Amino acid sequence: QVQLVESGGGNVQTGGSLRLSCTASGRAFSTSSVGWFRQAPGKEREFVAAITAVKQKTFYGDSMRDRSIISRDNDKNAVDLQLDRLKPENTAVYYCNRMTSIYVSGSYHAEWGQGTQVSVSS
Repeated sequence: QVQLVESGGGNVQTGGSLRLSCTASGRAFSTSSVGWFRQAPGKEREFVAAITAVKQKTFYGDSMRDRSIISRDNDKNAVDLQLDRLKPENTAVYYCNRMTSIYVSGSYHAEWGQGTQVSVSS
């Protein structure tokens, strides 16, 4: 079983940046596609970005397409999400998860981590 740990969230002002990190134990993580998702209060979970394991192809959702960059370091079993030019509407808990396909936002695995809170003030 893969345990996911998200970190790097915080409180920033509009226009600020954050770098989120997702780490996990086990080889299954380094050989899996991994995606970032977010969930704002009262809203459904939303796909943000994903990256494949070996070729590190990336795919972005519409919400943060031009303001985020996903990357990974398989030696460290880590997948990072750089968030730039943040807006108040980006406030949410951000989660990572393994995915079967980076192009299918619903192809995530059952286990979720605790997430990391991103709060953007105006």
